[in-house]
Amino acid sequence: MAALRNTALFSGLNDETLAKLLKHARINTHARGEMLFLQDEPVEAFYVVLDGWVKIFRTTPSGDEAVIGVFHRGESFAEAAAFVSGKYPATGETVSDARLLHIPSRHLLDLVMESPEIGLAMLASTSRHLHMLVNQIEELKAHTGTQRVARFLLSLAPVRSGSCTIAIPYDKALLAGKLGMKPESLSRAFQRLKACGLSIRRDMAIVDDIAHLQQLVEQDRAEVFRSRA
Repeated sequence: MAALRNTALFSGLNDETLAKLLKHARINTHARGEMLFLQDEPVEAFYVVLDGWVKIFRTTPSGDEAVIGVFHRGESFAEAAAFVSGKYPATGETVSDARLLHIPSRHLLDLVMESPEIGLAMLASTSRHLHMLVNQIEELKAHTGTQRVARFLLSLAPVRSGSCTIAIPYDKALLAGKLGMKPESLSRAFQRLKACGLSIRRDMAIVDDIAHLQQLVEQDRAEVFRSRA
């Protein structure tokens, strides 16, 4: 319960309301690569990540994956679909060993009628997901591939200045999909970032100076807008 209190979805609910919502919930452990649900399947539940990573993606007509989001500890997903008792608009898959809170949707509308604050919390969470998608569109439209990689690394950096080592949380194919890039484009971006003092060793990124990544982000942003002028 203490861990759930730190999640955005549940932080505003009082103990009684949270207990009602979790009455039929369960915690499941999943191995890497497990399918949680498939695109266009009827919604049965929504989820909160307690540990691990989950990707949400759609399959294109050509069979490629379009990654919509990657979720980690404290984040929820599929609540919008559960709220309207519809179909999953995308597929959910674990990309690491994971522990997830599974909340059935069958009693959700009854709970919302009884405790409207649950509905408000879910609407707020849906709004956050929409904001995330808008940010992704901005990244794709206004930023270069190298800038997207640099911004991603900066978001994971444990320090705001100086040198550091950053753990890349999932494989590079998924990272490329998350950033809207092909794997070969991601490789080229990493090559360019070497000039900024970045080196990659398996799943670790070693950064000589965070400031160099930040400077590249700003330079790339200027280049993008100059090319569009």
